[in-house]
Amino acid sequence: MTISRFNVLGVSVSAMNLSIATAAVLEALRARRKGYVCVTGVHGVTEAQGDAGFRGILNGAFLNTTDGMPLVWLGKRAVGSFVDRVYGPDLMLEIFAATQATPFRHFFYGGAPGVAEELQAKLEARFPSVTVCGTYCPPFRPLTTDEETALVALVREKKPDLIWVGLSTPKQERFMAEYLPKLDTTLMFGVGAAFDFHSGRVRQAPRWIQRSGLEWFFRLCSQPRRLARRYLVNNPLFVWRIAGQLLGWRKYPLEEASAPENVSAL
Repeated sequence: MTISRFNVLGVSVSAMNLSIATAAVLEALRARRKGYVCVTGVHGVTEAQGDAGFRGILNGAFLNTTDGMPLVWLGKRAVGSFVDRVYGPDLMLEIFAATQATPFRHFFYGGAPGVAEELQAKLEARFPSVTVCGTYCPPFRPLTTDEETALVALVREKKPDLIWVGLSTPKQERFMAEYLPKLDTTLMFGVGAAFDFHSGRVRQAPRWIQRSGLEWFFRLCSQPRRLARRYLVNNPLFVWRIAGQLLGWRKYPLEEASAPENVSAL
């Protein structure tokens, strides 16, 4: 299936909603078409502004979903009213529900020690006919050659169709772009905080806060030390840059090598 995209500060974002994303994922799984899925919000787009390599990773994604409400609002303006939030934790639950009683196998990579195992237990209880075939808790640094060899062998043994990566942005996107060609799997998903939310380690914002565009404030209050710079610096920068793009003060062209043809302007 063909999915339109729209240009947000030089980042090509998929124009979609949860049902479109799920249908695209299932189609790719059935065709065994390899790719990685980025769930991108203001933080990811802002990180990409000063890093052409990271911007290229986002633009090269199989899906680059509308993870934050500001991107949803921009997508509705650029493409149409059908665009809605494709939030990492919601996408994870939707794909688990859609792969019940199928041969597709899931694998968890990331999280603090014990989180992936807790996540597996919670999701197996919620979706008893889904197969979670393994987990891997990486160190908080790049893998050594021996660790990489062990991971490749583990994935080859477990044969997952989907690998869920919980490392936070931009680390998880870099990991997926580097390791997708090395691992015997079809799709990789960078879902960040979904590991902590669905394992029960971190409280999720109420739905009305998520839909209002104020989830960033809820998370800032919950984890101020870790998230202060992300939200208090990145958010104002994003608003200023988007104003410039919308008003035509500055152009943000997509790199020719990674720019799909069906990209709408804001």
